[in-house]
Amino acid sequence: MTPFDAPRRASAASLRNCVVYQDTSSPKRVFHFGEDFREEELPVGTRVVLPPPPLDGLNNVPAAIRHALNHPEGCDPLFAMLKPGMKLTIALDDISVPLPKMVLPDVRQTMLEIVLQLVADHGVDDIHIIVALAVHRRMTEAELRRMVGDRIYNQYAPNRLYNHDAEDPDGMTELGVTDQGEVVEINRRAAESDLVIYLNINLVPMDGGHKSVAVGLCGYRSLTAHHTPEAIRKSDSYMDPKRSAMHESVNRMGKMVNEKVNVFTVETVLNNRMYGPALDFLAKPEEDWTALDRSKFQAAKWALHKMPRPVKRAIMHATPAPYDVIAVHAGRTDPVHEKTLDRSWQQFSVPLEGQTDVVVFGVPFVSPYNCNSILNPLLVQVMALGYFHNMYRGKPVAKKGGTLILTHPCYDEFHAGHHPSYIEFFNRLLPETRDAKKLQHKYEAEFARNPNYVQMYRRGNAYHGAHPFYMWYWGENGRQHYSRIIAVGAESPHVPERMGWEWAPDLPTAFDMARDSHGPSMSVTYMKVPPIFIADVS
Repeated sequence: MTPFDAPRRASAASLRNCVVYQDTSSPKRVFHFGEDFREEELPVGTRVVLPPPPLDGLNNVPAAIRHALNHPEGCDPLFAMLKPGMKLTIALDDISVPLPKMVLPDVRQTMLEIVLQLVADHGVDDIHIIVALAVHRRMTEAELRRMVGDRIYNQYAPNRLYNHDAEDPDGMTELGVTDQGEVVEINRRAAESDLVIYLNINLVPMDGGHKSVAVGLCGYRSLTAHHTPEAIRKSDSYMDPKRSAMHESVNRMGKMVNEKVNVFTVETVLNNRMYGPALDFLAKPEEDWTALDRSKFQAAKWALHKMPRPVKRAIMHATPAPYDVIAVHAGRTDPVHEKTLDRSWQQFSVPLEGQTDVVVFGVPFVSPYNCNSILNPLLVQVMALGYFHNMYRGKPVAKKGGTLILTHPCYDEFHAGHHPSYIEFFNRLLPETRDAKKLQHKYEAEFARNPNYVQMYRRGNAYHGAHPFYMWYWGENGRQHYSRIIAVGAESPHVPERMGWEWAPDLPTAFDMARDSHGPSMSVTYMKVPPIFIADVS
């Protein structure tokens, strides 16, 4: 590995086995601009941080799942818990993970097929399968079929395979209140079951654990305990659960759930193999590109530039990722998740020495909240200030008061069916105030209880009325941390300006702006994402 302050440039050969190096020349590098790619130069001396290579996947995923079910953490094997006549609920993660979607078969389908055969062999027939989407949008039939497979969908939908409804007055039940005053409310069918089996995909350390049931199957009242500006400000970062106030709250609530409900969790960890053969050049340093890689890039760049925006957006969302499963653990929530996190850090952790004045990210076309949809301005904000800023342990990559430079067109464009409350939030509330606490106290309840938004969440495919508030809160750490946020390539300055950002037409101009704050010798770090990685900053 070449140190941050190394005077020499790492060779292309050595780059294959390292993830951090000093860029002592100025080659063009590829940046994500939403659904497009651009080549831009970085200042000489930029620290370039690359994702670690994907860990090898398990040789036999079905066998690993069966082994986990039969050798669980902290409890009896699953087969020993199954009895004829019992009420069983199986819950699973929604479409928000993984990003992009998996090459088929989705590991949730694989887990379901194995679990359903096992429970059938033990005479269990009162089975419901619930998509644990909390206040995310309902998945469509096509999305559900892709996730669980046609056979399971045809056998169980719609009466025994369905989306969780956090606003169903008859479908939710309160389990109690924690000693911190947090209301623990979850799906009634799950609460009244003899056994709940949760099937999880872990793509980042923020997910899984008690968050699966206590958040995935909860109602709005429970979310008000930890989806708040205050909880986010006290989370350093929310990718590091041990230093996250949000996770502390979720864990308290999850422990109460597990006291009242028999929960058996199955957690899978994916590697970061996000690109198939057509786009695999994006996971390599540009110095390592072959002639074929360069041809692929030029072809993709040309084609995307020529396509209408809806077409290229549809193509990008339809392009699956060839993830590998690198771990499967099952049993009680805490010991399972501890092993999950250990494996997750093995894949995603990148040691990084020292902070930087300026950090640079290219924001891609997808977030957990725009699957098969549009990355609207609030979602660009949550990717930059929420997810990418928080991809660290120890310290943020940028110094306090540093500058964040992001690349994205920042379209003033929303999906009216998926994000109706986002449109009102962006156009009515942000012109009045960007203060997260003021927005929370003055407007969140109004949006959450708006009958139109409630019905669009329950009967359509819209995110809950409160969801744009959570997206704004998610960026709270970043807003408090940076002195300047510069959006490069925005179609119109009014979008970044409304979010309190500055605007630059290109990266050289953005770097000139940053030098006004940090001087000519400013340090710059380029975080080449995706694929995902998390900086262990010392």
